[in-house]
Amino acid sequence: MSDPSSVVNAVTARIDAFADRMREQAHPYGADAQRFVETAAGTLDGGKRLRARFCHAGWAAVGALADSGATEPDALWDVCAALEVFQSAALVHDDLIDNSDTRRGRPAAHRAFEAAHIAAAWNGDAAPFGRSAAVLLGDLLVAWSDDLLEHGLRGHPHAAAVRDEYARMRRDVTLGQYLDIAEESAWIVNDDADHAERALRVMTLKSARYSVEQPLLLGAALAGADAEQHAALSAFGHPVGIAFQLRDDILGVFGDERTTGKPSGDDLREGKRTLLIAWTRQAMAAQGRRMVDELLGDPGLTPDQIASLQGAIVESGALARAEELIAQCSADAERAVADAPLDARALVDLRALAEAATTRSA
Repeated sequence: MSDPSSVVNAVTARIDAFADRMREQAHPYGADAQRFVETAAGTLDGGKRLRARFCHAGWAAVGALADSGATEPDALWDVCAALEVFQSAALVHDDLIDNSDTRRGRPAAHRAFEAAHIAAAWNGDAAPFGRSAAVLLGDLLVAWSDDLLEHGLRGHPHAAAVRDEYARMRRDVTLGQYLDIAEESAWIVNDDADHAERALRVMTLKSARYSVEQPLLLGAALAGADAEQHAALSAFGHPVGIAFQLRDDILGVFGDERTTGKPSGDDLREGKRTLLIAWTRQAMAAQGRRMVDELLGDPGLTPDQIASLQGAIVESGALARAEELIAQCSADAERAVADAPLDARALVDLRALAEAATTRSA
């Protein structure tokens, strides 16, 4: 199955069927529980299904080498679906942490709960209710992702390897998320020379490994990858994941709201201490760094102030440096699988997927 839409459709069908079961199970618990579950199901709509597609690609690279006529097992679709549900959980919590108002052009979960509280004329302060409900929504989605994973792994010969990889992914994402919020506060007491290394560590744990490398390894583990195949896919996935997150950081500063679904410069308003920012500050004199530090993280940044920060990033060479690293990462990934014992046709699809992930505009 090399048609990307076929993979997306298969994963979406598995998610939809699971969501329908969750709706049915919530029915006896009353209207409030039903609305909560419906909100959780709503977060699963749309998206590029990137992690599921990398998981499928990892399975194909190993499974198709052993059997060119192999068809995708049900377990693969459950693991792919589990990744997408976990991604929804991460986005709900991420929007809450970042105090974001929108997600994919719609109100972020905590804002939607806040609005629902107001519309229903419930007692108390709507904003804390929205935040609390969003925490629980993310927790429910994490539980759902585990349900899907465990359903797929029942009786599977490689269940232990898949569980180990999935557990590591969950730990890494959580550590990365903490380091991300810590850096927004801790940067002021750390040496400027260390900021880039710290930003790269956050990027690796929070997004790069989780978005590309670990989904690839999950699919490969499900197909029974040996140590050499595991190492090759890891060496491919890690630089592609770095390039993917760098592209995400660029879009967070320069992206078009009409395609990203989030306001232009949103990462600047949220004060994200990304590699772009670290490189920008490295290239500036003390006065320029003070300007960046004073503006970064101000939720009320005006369009002119955002333009000023964008200009500083460009003039410092940080944007060009990021594009160069993306190209370097792509070359490193290609070398990693050049002579690897992986299915040649699956690698064609994997390369195309990696290119799409690192050159996207949304």
